[in-house]
Amino acid sequence: MDAASPIGQAWAQVIDFVSKIVSPDWGALVNLIPLALAPVVGLFVAATVLAWLAYGVRKPRARVRYVLGPRPAALLADGTALFPAGYPFDASKALVYPAGSVRGDDGVPLTVACPLCHVERSAEISTCGNCGLVLKIQAPLVTAPPPGPPTGGAAAA
Repeated sequence: MDAASPIGQAWAQVIDFVSKIVSPDWGALVNLIPLALAPVVGLFVAATVLAWLAYGVRKPRARVRYVLGPRPAALLADGTALFPAGYPFDASKALVYPAGSVRGDDGVPLTVACPLCHVERSAEISTCGNCGLVLKIQAPLVTAPPPGPPTGGAAAA
C-alpha cells in the first residue's frame, strides 16, 4: 500500500460529491417538486378558506329600521326639545315625524329646520327662503311583515 492510494480515494470521493452537485439526478429532483409545493398550496387553501369564513361571520349586514310614525324629540338638560335639521317636527307636542311628512296626525302643519342655515319654515314649502336650499325628501318605503300566514294552502291534519 502506497501513500498515493488513500489520497486518490479521497480525491475520487470529492470528485463524486462535486459531480452530484454540478450535475444532479434531475429525474429525482423533479419528482420531489410536488412534495415541496404541497405544504405551500395547502397553507394557501387553508388561509383562503379561513378568510372566507371570517368575512362571512363579520361582514356588514344591512340594518333595517321601520319608521312607522312620529317619535319623541331628544330633550336637552333644561327640558327643551332638540329637533334634527331636515326632519319635520311638531314643536307643541315635541314630536319628530318621518321625512316627507307635511302634516301631523291631527292635521296640523309641520315645521322643518333647513339643514344648511337652520332657519325654520313650513314643511309644505320645499325651498328655504333664506339660503335657497331645495329640500325634497321622499318618505322612505316602509314594508311591514304580514300580520299572519298567507291565506289558503293550509295543510290537512
